[in-house]
This record gives sequence, C-alpha cells and structure tokens, in this order.
Amino acid sequence: MSPKELPFLLAGQWLHEGKLQERYSPYQNQLIARVWEASQEHLERAISAAVDAFEVTRSMPCYERQRILRKVAAALAGRKEELARTIALEAGKPIKTARTEVERAVLTFEIAAEESTRIGGEYLPMEIQESGKGKWALVRRFPIGPVAAITPFNFPLNLVAHKVAPAMAAGCSVVLKPAPQTPLSALELGKIITEAGWPAGGLNVLPLADADAAALVEDDRLKLLSFTGSAKVGWALKARSGKKRVVLELGGNAGVIIHNDADLGHAAKRCAIGGFTYAGQSCISVQRIFVQRESLDEFLDVFLPKVQILKMGDPLDESTDVGPLIRNADADRVEQWISQATSQGARILCGGTREGNLLSPTVLTGTRPDQLVNCEEIFAPLVTVEPYTIFDEAMARVNSSRYGLQAGVFTYDSRRIFAAYEKLEVGGVMINDVPTFRMDHMPYGGVKDSGLGREGVRYSIEDMTEMKILVMDQGTS
Repeated sequence: MSPKELPFLLAGQWLHEGKLQERYSPYQNQLIARVWEASQEHLERAISAAVDAFEVTRSMPCYERQRILRKVAAALAGRKEELARTIALEAGKPIKTARTEVERAVLTFEIAAEESTRIGGEYLPMEIQESGKGKWALVRRFPIGPVAAITPFNFPLNLVAHKVAPAMAAGCSVVLKPAPQTPLSALELGKIITEAGWPAGGLNVLPLADADAAALVEDDRLKLLSFTGSAKVGWALKARSGKKRVVLELGGNAGVIIHNDADLGHAAKRCAIGGFTYAGQSCISVQRIFVQRESLDEFLDVFLPKVQILKMGDPLDESTDVGPLIRNADADRVEQWISQATSQGARILCGGTREGNLLSPTVLTGTRPDQLVNCEEIFAPLVTVEPYTIFDEAMARVNSSRYGLQAGVFTYDSRRIFAAYEKLEVGGVMINDVPTFRMDHMPYGGVKDSGLGREGVRYSIEDMTEMKILVMDQGTS
C-alpha cells in the first residue's frame, strides 16, 4: 500500500498545494507519508483567515467552546491506537510511550474544556480615596487575538494540544506550524478539531519550511507567539517578534540530586525512566545526576542494571523501551560529545554504542562541568553521574548551567527540601522524583535560557487573554 498523501488545513479547507514533501520514519528510514508543504502565500492567507475567524471565536459562549473541546477529547480517546501508531512511526517513539502521549493529549483537552468556563474576573472597589466615591469596577479577561504556535518533534500530539486547546478555551484562533519531522499527528488533530465544529479559520495547520515562516513571528496581526523548541531558535524568534506577546518553552540539561538519606532503589528506578524514556528526547529528561559521595557506589550498583536491561529497537515492538534518535545528524552529534568527554578522562559505565539512529542507553562518570555532555542539552539517552560532598555543593552544581527548567531532589530532610525549593534556579522542583515528571495542568516552564512564561492549560489561558477593567460611576453627587 502506498504512503498517504496529506493536505494541510487553511481556512477550513484541506489543500493539496505547495510542495509535496516525503516524510520518513527515523527507525528504518522508510517512507511513511507525503505531506503538502505550504508557501509564504499560504501563510499570508492563513493569517488573514485567523484574523477573520477570531471575530467568531471571541464571541462564542463558553459553553459552546466547552462542548467542542469535549468532543475533541472524546475523538482523541476513540482513536488512541491509530494516533499512537502515527506518533511511533513519525517520531520513533516506542508504541507504549506513544499511547501515553495520546492519553495526555486527551487530558489536555479535557482540562481545557473545564477551564473554558472558569475564565472569570473580579469586582474591584474604587472607594479607597475620596475621588473614587460612588464608583466600582469589574475586571474581566478577553481573548488576546490570533495566536501563532510553533511546536517541536518530540511530542507531536500533546505539545500541539498544549497550544491549541488553551487557545480554543480562551476564544482565540490559531495558525500552527508543526515540526517538519513530525507533521502527521498535528494534521490528524486538525481534522478532529474541524469535525468537532470549530469555526473555519479558527485553526490553520501549515507544514512550512523555516524560510517561509517569518510572518508567524513578525506579523503584528498575530498577537501571541507560543514556541517550543531549542533555546537558540527561541530567543532569536523573540528578538524578531515585535510587539506581540511571546511564550517560550525551551531546552534544559536537567539535574538530579540524590542525598544519602534517600531511597536509593526508588531514585535509581526513577532516574532510569527519566533519563532514557523516548531516548532522552525531552527537555526535562534526566541528564546530570549528583549523588552524595558515600552513597555513589550503592546507587550505581542499583542504577546500572536498570539501565542495561532497557530494550532498544523497533518503536512498534511492544517491548521496546528506547527507540531511535530523530535524525542521523543527532546520533552523529552525541557520538562526538561522548568521544570528547572520554578523550578528556570520562569513563563509560554502560552503553556508548550505536546502530544507525539507535544509541544504547549510556552512563558516563568522571566528566567535567564544561564538557558538552553536561553544559549543553544532550537530547539523547545519556546521563552523567558524579559525586558531591555537601548538599549546598550539589545545588551549586545544578545551578551552574545556563538552563533552568526543572530539577529533581531525593531526600526526606525537610530542611534540604525547602532549601532546594528556595535556591535551585529552575521553574519546578520535584521532590523524591525526577525532573521528567509533568502533569498537564501544572505551570510548566523555566528560567534563564530555558524559557519565558509558563505552559499548563490555565497558565496558557492567562497569556492568551488580556485583562480589561470597566469602571462604573453610580451617578451620586
């Protein structure tokens, strides 16, 4: 059977126009689909359609938005297996992990449905000075306008959901550019949303070459840019974004601290999951593990066997734990970083081998903070494990990074817990768990080079709405 040929969504129409591009699985490099890629002219039409559609979406009663969002969630749930297979094929994500992503996308739309009816405001008294006598005010949130959304390859369904669902809940229209490696899930979601009754032009899904996407960032008719991707690209886009509001969810090199009072078995199990799920291709994947020196050997005795039993291979195999990296170039990069570290004294405790785009789960020790495996985002199935002496030292080492997304701390000492919460320069601290933990209603984002603003449905809605005050004079003399 020949691969599907997928059109893109513009102003409620599915168009077979532009350039026909082939998309290949990162596992065996097999052709899985042909996708029509839009042009600059199509993007201009999509922005105009989103501007027109906003006049409809902004006026929709919240119960109607909620009804549509619930229909989307139900449709996603009903197509779970089909969508999981699409994710596994286009992203190389193990099928069991892909199913979890679909479940999370369902939850994201369910949360958005609930939040769509909770966008409230407040009564504000004005009589705090004599000049305010007889006056009172209402503060209410209004949808900000058309939203530009740019999403990454690693969660091709749920990270699209995290931009589209809150926009729908708020009453905003959207122009979406999915990742070029993984547009299939976003296009399927576009079908589901249009079939649920969202207005034409309210969502436009355009696979675009980066060179043709400038208007998403620079056009002032789009009132908010929501970008998830690398720090380098994200900050460059912000510099070009003009007056629009910008939300950036960028990269990280997440640190974990394991103190000597921790449950080392639990810590080892969670780090093996957090460091190697989806081949480490998550911005909150465990990358740097710091273990109190007296517990280091015991931790490694438990941790390394858990890493070594992870099965690497075909994403469609139910038993696969670790699939391929998304591109051959990424596997090349990681090999180079490992080689650099080992040439400077680092030791490979397990893994370090490669087969095509598959990199075996790798643990390094004896590394330096300035080596690329530590100071940059590895985005691969690799962690470093290093000892520390006192807790303050461990926190300083976590903080010695230009990134600050999330961190994990394993300890039962309340003083250390609150010290970590106070002093770690990150957007979220997970106690007795890994930084990879995320629930879809959480405020999610980072500091430093890891981003600007927060995702999580309610928090995204805040960015996608604008406060407006109404002051009433009761006419008293």
